[in-house]
Amino acid sequence: MESLLIDGGTRLKGDVRISGAKNAVLPIMAATLLTREKCTIKNVPELRDVNTMVRILRSLGAEVEFKRGTVTVKADKINGIGDYDLIRQMRGSICILGPLLGRLGKAKVSVPGGCVIGVRPIDLHLKGMRALGASIRTSQGYVHASATKLKGSEMFLGGRSGPTVLGTANVIMAATLSEGKTIIDSAACEPEVIDLCDFLKSMGAEISGVGSPTIRVNGVKKLKGATHTVIPDRIEAATFAIAAAATNGEVTIKNCRPDHLQAVIDKLWEAGVKIEKNGRNLTVKRGARLKPVDVTTQPYSGFPTDVQAQLMALMVRTPGISIITERIFEARFAHVPELGRLGADIAIEGPSAIVKGGSSLSGAPVMASDLRASAALVIAGLCASGTTQINRIYHLDRGYEKIDQKLEKLGGKVRRVNVQGP
Repeated sequence: MESLLIDGGTRLKGDVRISGAKNAVLPIMAATLLTREKCTIKNVPELRDVNTMVRILRSLGAEVEFKRGTVTVKADKINGIGDYDLIRQMRGSICILGPLLGRLGKAKVSVPGGCVIGVRPIDLHLKGMRALGASIRTSQGYVHASATKLKGSEMFLGGRSGPTVLGTANVIMAATLSEGKTIIDSAACEPEVIDLCDFLKSMGAEISGVGSPTIRVNGVKKLKGATHTVIPDRIEAATFAIAAAATNGEVTIKNCRPDHLQAVIDKLWEAGVKIEKNGRNLTVKRGARLKPVDVTTQPYSGFPTDVQAQLMALMVRTPGISIITERIFEARFAHVPELGRLGADIAIEGPSAIVKGGSSLSGAPVMASDLRASAALVIAGLCASGTTQINRIYHLDRGYEKIDQKLEKLGGKVRRVNVQGP
């Protein structure tokens, strides 16, 4: 099993280029199932989840090629049955449900897996499909969906933690080939949803209100092939920005979208981090003194849950008391005990983590529990004295393209090794 060994204490310095967004590319790849014509997707990151989606599309009968950052898909003849062993590996695979139902009028998709960060039901996905006229039942770990013809309708997709990003994407994709108009209230506003809609519109879909809580879709009879370039990954950009600040480094983050990162930038400014914007680049460096913060995760455009763990790693290094409250996923503090192994002083009180920062960190073996927890451990390991061994880095490979190589280029002492471990 592969692990990362990090020799801490080195300042990160230099330039890093941000890859395409994982959370955007997976639904876009699924959307290629809506047409028989060839689709080309550019700026695709080399990730474990992307390769899994390639295999899922092939298992459905699509012709897929992934080479040098470009995915081409021709889904001329497809079936509506998703492979159980593939789909259970990641939650993003549920986004094939909408395209299959929209194009074929039927779908059999296993309940997906992914990171263990709390209960993430797909009830809002199914609610949306039922609102479009689909018959839904679950049996033996599969969702069975069918409809003679989907029909547009008005629906509310808000949940207890806010809008559903993948649920919004799924319903939009199904609605593009339905009859009539669909109105989605409490739709997700994330940039990844906007990117998907931009791709769908280039295919001939009629969608308005994108980026707002109310999205309208006028169904069309047919979609065509299209070429699309995926947006940069805002979570990867945020991760490198925090790593630069935590190591007292100076890093220019290239090919990012600062307009997608305003909540993160604002909180880092509040923490005393210096950030300079220059078009699609950000230069990040430590200010005179880091300051503790109080932050609560929220749906976009609030502070993203996917950056909560990384910010916590920075606050561990910051003198004073920081409070980090998680309102999206109730079990997203699995990184806390692992940070504790490195010397962090963190207490959990309900949905909040109370971080007593400023203590020294020392390297130790730690276990990655999920994708973003892995990133937090990398940041902490870069700051710790001695060597940190991060096990189960397959989580890291799901969402960060060649992160070890990018960190090495910035001066980090990071190496990937094969070790015996859990």
